[in-house]
Amino acid sequence: MGDEQNFYLGRIFDTKQGKVTTDPYLYDPADLTTHAVITGMTGSGKTGFCISLLEEAALKGIPAISVDPKGDLTNLLLHFPDLLPTDFQPWIDPDAARREGKTVDVMAAETAASWKKGLADYGLGKEQLEKLKSSVDFTVYTPGSSSGVPINILASFQSPDIPWSGNEEILREKIASIVTALLGLVGVTDIDPLRSREHILISNLLETAWSNGKTLQLSDLILQVQNPPFERLGALPVDGFFPAKDRAELSMLLNNFMASPSFQIWLTGQTLDIQQILYKADGSPRHSIFYIAHLSDSERMFFVTMLYSSIESWMRTQRGTSSLRALVYFDEIMGYLPPVANPPSRTVILRMLKQARAFGVGLVLATQNPVDLDYKALSNAGTWVIGRLQTEQDKNRLLDGLTSAAGGVDRGEVDKLLSGLGKRVFLVQNVHAKAPILIGTRWCLNYLAGPLTRTQIPALNALVGAKAPVEQPAPRASQNISAEAAPAASARQPMSQAAAAASNGYTSTRPGVPQGLDEVFLPAEVSFSEAAKQSNASGPQSGLIYKPALLAQLQVNYLSRSFNLDSSRRIACLVEDEVSGRITWEDFIISEQDIKNLKAQRAPVDALYDAMPGWLTDIKRLGQLQNDFEDWAYRTGALTILSNKSLKMNAAPGMSKEDFIASCKKAAEEVARGELDKIDRDYAAKYTALESKIKKQQLEIQQKESQLSARRTDEIVKGASVVGNVLMGILGGKKSGISSAISGGSSTINKHRMAEEAESRVAQEKQDMAALEAQKAALIQNKENDQAAVRDKWAKVAEDVQETSIAPAKKDIYTELFGIVWLPYYTVKAGLENRLIPAFKR
Repeated sequence: MGDEQNFYLGRIFDTKQGKVTTDPYLYDPADLTTHAVITGMTGSGKTGFCISLLEEAALKGIPAISVDPKGDLTNLLLHFPDLLPTDFQPWIDPDAARREGKTVDVMAAETAASWKKGLADYGLGKEQLEKLKSSVDFTVYTPGSSSGVPINILASFQSPDIPWSGNEEILREKIASIVTALLGLVGVTDIDPLRSREHILISNLLETAWSNGKTLQLSDLILQVQNPPFERLGALPVDGFFPAKDRAELSMLLNNFMASPSFQIWLTGQTLDIQQILYKADGSPRHSIFYIAHLSDSERMFFVTMLYSSIESWMRTQRGTSSLRALVYFDEIMGYLPPVANPPSRTVILRMLKQARAFGVGLVLATQNPVDLDYKALSNAGTWVIGRLQTEQDKNRLLDGLTSAAGGVDRGEVDKLLSGLGKRVFLVQNVHAKAPILIGTRWCLNYLAGPLTRTQIPALNALVGAKAPVEQPAPRASQNISAEAAPAASARQPMSQAAAAASNGYTSTRPGVPQGLDEVFLPAEVSFSEAAKQSNASGPQSGLIYKPALLAQLQVNYLSRSFNLDSSRRIACLVEDEVSGRITWEDFIISEQDIKNLKAQRAPVDALYDAMPGWLTDIKRLGQLQNDFEDWAYRTGALTILSNKSLKMNAAPGMSKEDFIASCKKAAEEVARGELDKIDRDYAAKYTALESKIKKQQLEIQQKESQLSARRTDEIVKGASVVGNVLMGILGGKKSGISSAISGGSSTINKHRMAEEAESRVAQEKQDMAALEAQKAALIQNKENDQAAVRDKWAKVAEDVQETSIAPAKKDIYTELFGIVWLPYYTVKAGLENRLIPAFKR
C-alpha cells in the first residue's frame, strides 16, 4: 500500500459511520523534520502505531535510533516473512497461553494465522516483510549489560569532530549535559552548573582538553581532578576555590565508580559513534534500539544524556537538508523532558527540538502520561498523534499543549474527537495538513510480542544476525560541517599564549587591579559566528582577548508620601577609553547589569589580557570619577511623576503620559458610570409616573370616543324617526302625525347638541394627550442632556494631568559597583593583523 515516498500508517476513520474506511492514510516523512509527539494510554494502540512508523522508516531506507525504556521496541526485530507458526513459537508467552487454556504450539499457530490475515486485510504480506528484512540492519544495544551489544561510553569524552572555535556555546552546553549526567550517576546531589564546585571543575577540565583538540579519557579525568592543568578557576586559585582535600574525595568517588565490577561493561563494546550506529561501513542504513529497561534511574539519565549529546554533535557535522535524514525515537519520555524539573537530558533534547530540523533529523517523542511532558518545550512539534487518554486531566493538558504548538486548532472540535476515540484510533494533527484527521492504525509487520526481557535479547539479536560492528573509520559525509560550524580547520588549534603575547602585546597573566576597586568579568555571551556577522569580520578565530574598562552602576531611590511613591532605578555606564576632563556620563549609559551574577563570573582559563591603561590605575582619578558619577546622578536623576488630582491618581515611574491618561480615562469612566446610573434612576421614576398618566389619558380618550359614537347613533336614529312621522302625517292627513313630527324635531335638536358636546370632550382629551407626549419627549431629551454633561465633565477631568519633578536625596543614591570590568573579544586573523570583535552584549 501507499506510494514510494510516503509512510502508510493506516486508514481514514469515518466519524459518521464510526468505522475505519478503506482509504489509506499516507504521511510525508519530510514532515517528521518538524518532530512528532505521540501519546495514548495503555491499550490505546500507541505501541503498534509507533512500531508501524519505524517500520515505514525502515522500508524507505531511513536510519533510526530508538530509546526503549520498557522493552516494547525490541519487537522491531520480530518480522517473519514466511509467517510460519514455528517463527512465532519462541516468542509466545507461555503464561498467556496457559491462561487461555492452550499449548504454546496451538497459540503459535493461531497467532501466525491471525498475523497473516491481519496483514492481508491491509494489503500487506510477504513482499513487505521481505523488504523490511533487507532494507536495514537491526541491532539491540544494551548499555551497562552484555545481554545485547554493549556500549562503551568512554567515547563521549572524546574531543568532538566539530572545531571548538566558533562552536563554543554549543560544545559548552554539551559539556554541561555530560558533566551533570556523570555527577548524577556517581551520586553527587548538588550539580547546579553555576553553583556546584564539582560541576565547574570537571566542566573546565573537559573544556580545556576539547578546546585544544584533545581527548580526555575517564582515567585522565580522574587524575586531573586531583591535579588540574590550570592554576586558577575564575578569580581564585584552584586550591582556594576547591581545596586539594575536597578534590581528592571527588577523585576517589569517580575512581571507585570506575573500578567497580559493574561499571566495567560500560568500558567495552560499541562506542557512541552515531555515524556507525546509523550506517554500516558501506553506507546502508541501520535501525539501532537502545534497551535500557534494566538500568537504574540515574544510569538511564546518564546514558540518555550521553546518547542525545552524541547525536547532536554528529548532527552538526552534517549538511543542511529539508528531507528526513534520520529518525530519533524515544518510546516513553516521561521524566526526561518534564514541565518543571531540569534533568540533564532536558537541555540537550530542547536544543535538538529547536535545531535538528535544519539537519534533517526528526525527533519522535512518545508517552502515556501527557501531564508529565513540557508541552511548551514541544511547541516546535509539527505532528501530534493522540490516542485514547486515561483521564480528563490528561486530555486537558494535552489540549493545552496541542493548541499552543499548532495554532488555529479548534479546541472544542478536537476535544470532541478525543472524547470518542476507540482502540487503535488516533487523531493526527499535522501542521502541514489542512485539518486534524482520525485514522485507524494498520496491522504491524512485526509480531507484537509485548515487552521482552533482558534474557531474551541475545536470541533476539541472533534472529537478525546483529553483533557489535568492527571499529573502523566510518564515512562521515566528507566531514560535512554546517555553515554555522565551519571555521577553518586551523582554528581548532588555538594560538599559543606565548605566541599571542609576543606578537600582539597581550599577556596570559591578568594585570592587577588597584586595591579597593571592584573587578568583574563580562561573559562571552555572543557566539563567534554571530559576533563575526555583527562586525562584518571574516577569517578564523585565533583566541579570546580580555580588555579592561570602567564599569559603574548605582541605584537611585525615590520616596514621596504625597505621591505614595517608593521606587528605584539603576543607572549603568561603561567607559572603555580614557576621557580627558569631565566625563559626560549620559554618553556612556548601557543597560542595567545583574551585579550578583556579574560578580559570580570567574576569570576564564587560558585567556589573554590586554595591558591596564594608566587612567585605570590612578586611584585618585578614579575616586574623583566615582564622586562625579554620584553627583551626576543626583543632578540629573530627577523623576517626573504624572498625577491627576481630581481622580487622586499617580502614574507609576516610567509610565508614559498616553498610558497614564488611558488609565485616568478608565477611572473617570467608573466614576461617571455611578453618576449616569443615578440619572437613570432619577429619570426612571419620572418616566414611570408620566407613562401612567399617558395610559390613563388613553383610557379617557377611548371612553369619550365611545360616548361620541353613541350620541351620533342616537342622533341619526331620532332624525329618521321624525322624518317618518312627518311623511305619514302628510300622506294620512292626520294632525297627530304632524304634531308628533314637530315634537320629534325638538328631540332631534337635543340629540345633535349632545353629540357636539361629546365631540368637544374628545378633542379636549386628545389635546391633553398631546401635552403629555410633549412632556415625555422633553423628559427624554433632558435625560440625554444630563448624561452628556456628566460624560463631558469626566472626560475633561481625565485629561487634566499634572507633571511633578521629584529629585532624589543624596542619601538615597547607592553605588553598587565601581571598578574594572574585563570585556571579552574574539581575535580574528585578518592577513598579518589580528582584529578584535566584541564577544559580549552591550
